[in-house]
Amino acid sequence: MLAYGVLMVLPSRVPVETEAAFRPSFALPDAAGLQRTSQDFAGKHLLVFFGFTNCPDVCPTTLAEVAQVMDELGDDADLVQPLFISIDPERDRRLGLAEFTAAFHPSIIGLAGDEAQTRAAADSFRIYFAREDDAAAPDGYTMSHSPALYLIGTEGDWLRQFTYGTPAADILADLQSRL
Repeated sequence: MLAYGVLMVLPSRVPVETEAAFRPSFALPDAAGLQRTSQDFAGKHLLVFFGFTNCPDVCPTTLAEVAQVMDELGDDADLVQPLFISIDPERDRRLGLAEFTAAFHPSIIGLAGDEAQTRAAADSFRIYFAREDDAAAPDGYTMSHSPALYLIGTEGDWLRQFTYGTPAADILADLQSRL
């Protein structure tokens, strides 16, 4: 029985089981074609963002925050791996995903799979994305997507998400408390 967010075990009752740890996963190629999985980064905290290179606002703003966090981590930056997972992989590979992420910070790894791999990763993180027709956008479409930045722990457990617009200082403080 839950009372005010506290698990209570009542006499002669079976305790309520807690939900298993939420462990999002992915298997996507990087810009060089090397298949990367969530297990490849075991032992590091992950900052994961789903987006696309033609994004006019949310994606570049978030990646700029991630870059600031990485710079301010100093020597602890080696304990954190930022990842940008493309939700528009075909176009993003054509436009140069590696160049896009490097423009923000050299430590950000861009990942872009096929449609099935992208959907599997998004579903694992429980995020939304969809293509939307837009005559004014490059190639006649844009992408709608969940704008959060996800923090994954060293053993692959989801730790939290930062809402769009969370200042780099807040992300940094949270990360430093965990390192």
